[in-house]
Amino acid sequence: MGHDISGHNKAGKEIAYARFSMGNYNATILYNLLDANNYYAGVSGSGDSSTFSIQQIEKAMNAYKQFYKNGDSLSERDFLTWDQKQILNFIQNCLATAKIEGSVRVYFG
Repeated sequence: MGHDISGHNKAGKEIAYARFSMGNYNATILYNLLDANNYYAGVSGSGDSSTFSIQQIEKAMNAYKQFYKNGDSLSERDFLTWDQKQILNFIQNCLATAKIEGSVRVYFG
């Protein structure tokens, strides 16, 4: 068991992925940043998916910056933990797709 969270473009192609073991509390950070706690099912995701707008993903990015207090130093990735990096990469990839397509679909497994 674990949390497999993936982002998909409108064609269904996976454009972002984050994996957390069932005991890794950092999974809840990504759920919180996406305001998607209703998809959190304890040891894994609920198995459902949701579509997120550009604004929702931008809000998640801003919340990430506030949570980690990185401000403009997001390029200094050497100082980020593995989970911080995968959360940041996930949000950045989802945001890039949402900016092109207007939204992104996220699956919570």
